[in-house]
Amino acid sequence: MSLAEHIEGKLRDALAPEHLEVINESHMHNVPKGSETHFKVVVVSARFEGLPAVRRHQLVYGVLDEEMKAKPGVHALAITSRSPAEWAARPEANASPLCAGGGGK
Repeated sequence: MSLAEHIEGKLRDALAPEHLEVINESHMHNVPKGSETHFKVVVVSARFEGLPAVRRHQLVYGVLDEEMKAKPGVHALAITSRSPAEWAARPEANASPLCAGGGGK
């Protein structure tokens, strides 16, 4: 099982999302080919209703705590977290930041 699949399973179990995307963006960074270190997640869950973005991100980071601390593990995580109503109004993910380290691409 890939790390992306593992992340997807954990987020599905913890947040029961209506929409979930786990995108490996490692190829956009200065890492060895085939790496699984940089991810974007798009999570649409009723669990986010009424929560500010910081709290939503804390929930996602909490679910993926082991993966964030592992060596090697997830080095960077771009998160789009929306409630179902917010996603219905604006169904697109936030743009991931450009690589700024390691002499990036």
